[in-house]
Amino acid sequence: MIVRVDQTSDVPVYEQIRSQIAAKVATEELSAGTKLPTIRALAAELGLAVNTVAHAYRELETAGLVQTRPRHGTTVSPGRSRKEGAPGREKLRSAARAYAKLARQLGIASEQAAEVIREELAKPH
Repeated sequence: MIVRVDQTSDVPVYEQIRSQIAAKVATEELSAGTKLPTIRALAAELGLAVNTVAHAYRELETAGLVQTRPRHGTTVSPGRSRKEGAPGREKLRSAARAYAKLARQLGIASEQAAEVIREELAKPH
């Protein structure tokens, strides 16, 4: 199974799918060119609505982590591995540094600042 979902989690199911696949791409557990299950197959395997999995795949495609081509399916995009670095990762790191600096200036504890980030990431767009 490529991902697992926790129906009791506060994190939306599509985000659980998106984040697990993104993490596997980042750690090269899913390397460039790896074919992902079809949306329908993954939805059936997880017992989810097709639209939920489609939402996760769209988010991954928007981030450039996967590419979908007619008759070829969805594959991990080339050049998305940890070794090669992902475009946008440095931008995210820079924003994280700025956030950490602001949290320190406001006297917010690390765990509280991290909780704010987790809450924001869990919110649907």
